Amino acid sequence: MKKRLVSVLLCTTMLATMLAGCGGGDGGSSNGGGDDTKAEKGSAEDFDWKNCDGTTINVMFNEHNYSKAVISKLDEFEEKTGITVEYSSTPEGNYFDKLNTSLSSRSGTPDVFMTGAYQVWEYASAGYMEPLDDYINNPAKTASDYNFDDFIPATVDSLRWDLVPGHAVGEGSQWALPMGWELNNLAYNKNVFEEKSLEVPTTTDELLETAKTLKEFNGSGSYGVAVRGTRDWATIHPGYMSLFATWGGQDFAIEDDKLVCQLDSKEAIEMTDYWVELIKAGGPSQWSNYTWYEASSDLGAGKAAMLFDATSAGYFQNFEGASDQSGNIAWSTIPLPEGKTEADMKANVWIWSMAMNADSKNKDAAWMFLQYFTSPEYMLYSGTEGASPDTPRQSVMDSDEYKETVGSAENYLESIAILSENATIQFTPQPYFFECTTKWAEVLQDLVLTDKYESTEAAMKQLKKDLDAVVADLEVSE
Repeated sequence: MKKRLVSVLLCTTMLATMLAGCGGGDGGSSNGGGDDTKAEKGSAEDFDWKNCDGTTINVMFNEHNYSKAVISKLDEFEEKTGITVEYSSTPEGNYFDKLNTSLSSRSGTPDVFMTGAYQVWEYASAGYMEPLDDYINNPAKTASDYNFDDFIPATVDSLRWDLVPGHAVGEGSQWALPMGWELNNLAYNKNVFEEKSLEVPTTTDELLETAKTLKEFNGSGSYGVAVRGTRDWATIHPGYMSLFATWGGQDFAIEDDKLVCQLDSKEAIEMTDYWVELIKAGGPSQWSNYTWYEASSDLGAGKAAMLFDATSAGYFQNFEGASDQSGNIAWSTIPLPEGKTEADMKANVWIWSMAMNADSKNKDAAWMFLQYFTSPEYMLYSGTEGASPDTPRQSVMDSDEYKETVGSAENYLESIAILSENATIQFTPQPYFFECTTKWAEVLQDLVLTDKYESTEAAMKQLKKDLDAVVADLEVSE
């Protein structure tokens, strides 16, 4: 834990008569639903960035470019607000385990934490997340130039949910605010394709053949396409889930007020069978150990010719000085299965976000932190100078600075524009998401590495039975 000196100032005496006081949570409800308890609103005249002067908050970050950008501006935040920030930054491999332990302790620490959209389904259902609507809509607590409506709708809607398993995102409380969003597409090494006189794949058949052709293109250990392979949920949600949805697959459906797994469908079986073949024929030899870090690093090192993962995963290897292949990476869209058109193309969405702990003792100060580091001014910095390319704010995306910086990556913005038309969270929201996707990843590993199943069809039918059992106690409604 990195600690900073705490300023010896008393927030309570300064703000005793102010509606926007730095209390334990008068700006929002902590009942988990955000509907039963509504705070009285103050006026814009009550807002002051110094309203929580003297407060100390604790923040937990996943180690990422998004969090590095925030950390680089902490001194400015502390000077502007008088709030002292203590923080930790943990690698993704064990970040969520650490966060789960902290939240389940109900100690109130951390006050603010970095999270993803899928975690909302578990954390909000468990009562760990503070609904943010009453903060956002209170002019005494939110700066007049915050402009919530400037967020790209898909980014904030993906963090809004009504807590009903099976219901789509976009309705209910606002549980978190976006730091950046990631679609999933195909990045590739321009020089390799030019030297080998290869066309960029536009279909899944072409992707498979190209990946085979590029096996050991740069000597022993080099290979065609990098994808994730660890035995957890993170293997399922990027390239695999984007292609799975494009193929026509679905994870769950509501039938008779129950969630019913759909992973034994024709589309699900065909797509998974294809993915297994792609990994075996053109993936890394140590695929089962690959997270986003290993996959993207191989593209940057010239070891992988292609990467099917988050938009930003390749971008982080491409800016000046980032890797051996910086400036040599370009982007395409999702390869289409036979019979599919661009209208069928679907990209799964991941959103790195920040949320407030429902048990925080410093909720108003935590809200100051959240709004500062999701403000238009900060987002312009993070999207241009902070190496956080996928901005959630439309004003930043439209700015000349952003277009000049991020648009210099070949076809990066163009591919996002195409994919964003049908981009959303492709999973069915439900609180057992992580257990289900981890079992899904285990089956994928077994299909690639073992002879446990006689066929992909047999594996997916067994997986369907297992996941139906996991969600059996969930009652849902249409």
